[in-house]
Amino acid sequence: MINLKKILSFTRFKKKKDGVFYAKMEALLGYSPKTLSFYSEAFTHPSYQYDKTKRKSYERLEFLGDAILGAVIADYIFKNAPEQDEGYLTKMRSKIVERRYLNELGKEMRLLDFLRTKLPPKQLGNNITGNLFEALIGAIYLDKGYGECMRFIERKLIKPYINIKNLEDKILSHKSLLIEWCQKHKLTFSFDTDEDKEDRSGAKYFVSKIYVEGFSVTKARATSKKKAEENAAKRACYKIQGKHKNLIQ
Repeated sequence: MINLKKILSFTRFKKKKDGVFYAKMEALLGYSPKTLSFYSEAFTHPSYQYDKTKRKSYERLEFLGDAILGAVIADYIFKNAPEQDEGYLTKMRSKIVERRYLNELGKEMRLLDFLRTKLPPKQLGNNITGNLFEALIGAIYLDKGYGECMRFIERKLIKPYINIKNLEDKILSHKSLLIEWCQKHKLTFSFDTDEDKEDRSGAKYFVSKIYVEGFSVTKARATSKKKAEENAAKRACYKIQGKHKNLIQ
């Protein structure tokens, strides 16, 4: 026999729980959500649900939000840099939607506080807050449309943080900058990156050494090959810049 009392009790609990989440989303967004399930999905980690056939997580919304964010930023740069060419516009967009930048924004918005997950924070990865920001944009798009997405991105990202003139001097990748400089001056270069066998901490580290014209320029150590090479390139750029003013541009 169906226990009606339990069903009603569960329903009241679910409504109360949804009400708390609704209030949190309203405070975060600055408006009243129309379809709460979109935002619930945006803050659900794949680990939270075990049934893969019914599983919904932020990942699909992240894909959608990434595309919409790129379109909004492209529109903003296009209108605010009318004299610039396609290469400049592309570079500026890449600087604005850089993963590290979005991660910081997601942290400032405390998006991790809304995430439903079975994993401890250390296992969520370094990009989780940026991923959640993009998923949130995807949810806004489905709930309120492109116009509301544009207003949200302007309010949270563009107006408080974006200045095109300042971004012009921002270096997106020291590795790319170093490679461009070497190619410009017809210098041979190479990255020698291997796992740090001498490390005894138990963690996995990599050491990257940079050679220009066969000479060792600098080296750096990090938890991934990509980070080690970027850190080494950054040191090399500063080293070259110190010896040759305005050489790297």
